[in-house]
Amino acid sequence: MKILANDGIAQSGIDLLEKSGFEVLTTTVAQQQLVNFINENSIDGLLVRSATKVRKELIDACPDLKLIGRGGVGMDNIDVEYAKKKGLHVINTPAASSGSVAELVFAHLFGGVRFLYDANRNMPLEGDSRFKELKKSYAKGTELRGKTLGIIGFGRIGRATAKIALGTGMKVVFFDPFLKEAQVEVDFYDGQSVSFDLKSQTKDEVISSADFITLHVPAQKEYVIGKKEFEQMKDGVGIVNAARGGVMDEVALVEALEKGKVGFAGLDVFESEPKPEIKILMHPNISLTPHIGAATTEAQDRIGIELAEQIISLLK
Repeated sequence: MKILANDGIAQSGIDLLEKSGFEVLTTTVAQQQLVNFINENSIDGLLVRSATKVRKELIDACPDLKLIGRGGVGMDNIDVEYAKKKGLHVINTPAASSGSVAELVFAHLFGGVRFLYDANRNMPLEGDSRFKELKKSYAKGTELRGKTLGIIGFGRIGRATAKIALGTGMKVVFFDPFLKEAQVEVDFYDGQSVSFDLKSQTKDEVISSADFITLHVPAQKEYVIGKKEFEQMKDGVGIVNAARGGVMDEVALVEALEKGKVGFAGLDVFESEPKPEIKILMHPNISLTPHIGAATTEAQDRIGIELAEQIISLLK
């Protein structure tokens, strides 16, 4: 049986599949050529990340396809329910990348409170000529410890983010329409752990009380954070979106940054991805990464192994 990993797969996953008798192709096929490639090469399983789209038209045009796999959490690039109705297996890896995304959120937060997003732009240009001036301009950093982190969406990634926050000494408040309360277990290197019981608050309560806000929700038809929500926030709040482009109004974000309502933002995803708006890319108070939340060696190994194990279980 043949598996096409169109957006790539870790070698750990390839090894496991090949050991079980699967042939794994890692050719990156252009979207418009995908149907022909699948049919001509008798592909049984198609693995994607966020780049490749698996819509109704592709599913209908590839009648021999048996499985669609998403290396990651979000499934908005796949017509999941339609695929299931057509008898295809649809799988993903919801737990594999949670820790990696959470760590990226804190990379943006730590960088944000110490102005690294701006210092790393200016030091190469003016570090030798304006060292003292730059030192003075970045001298009013703040600490995360003792501050309140508001988490919008408390699934696996939201909880993983909460664990880091609690370990850092932050207070955590969260909003999730599907949860009333949650228990978060913070594990340490020596086998010890501390358990925290948290209760869901309203979205308005979280937004208005948090010093920093991070989004962990799936793709939405409407903004989760828009102009109204920015107005409710504390002055100088920091906000991070490593969830999905389109859950936060970027026009309203820029306006809030210009007014000083938002102190800094960290964005890993964008409304117009893969071509983010120039106003976002050039803004001096935005920390930027190109959708790399799950892009760690460890996460990709976990994703590859988890996909392989599911494929072997379903197709063998």
